[in-house]
Amino acid sequence: MFDWKKPTVQMLGRWQPWHDGHQALFKRAIEKTGQVIIQVRDVEGASGGDGQDDNPFSWEDVCSNIEEGLEKDGYIRGKNFEIMLVPNITNITYGRGVGYVFEEETFESEITDISATKIRKEMREKGKLK
Repeated sequence: MFDWKKPTVQMLGRWQPWHDGHQALFKRAIEKTGQVIIQVRDVEGASGGDGQDDNPFSWEDVCSNIEEGLEKDGYIRGKNFEIMLVPNITNITYGRGVGYVFEEETFESEITDISATKIRKEMREKGKLK
């Protein structure tokens, strides 16, 4: 069961759509504390910021994509991770580091070259997305 009091890694994003790069990031995140909260920015049909205007997936679609992707590797919602809808967060501000660690994960080009923009384009070309 997901323990709301246990140290947890936060992943914040649009996830438009969830892809193998996100999956790799999740795997690194869960190694840190054993559980992850995936926060989904509410951006369907809105701009997520500079260069982030293409957000065709709904909250329901994003949740389904995340769950399906993670279930393939044996991760279970409510146990290993939870998903939370959050506002269209564009800035994160803090006064001082009181128990938080901000980390940027780096990956090999095989992962960093994955692009949700390219995935959405391919989905449109195949008629799977408007």
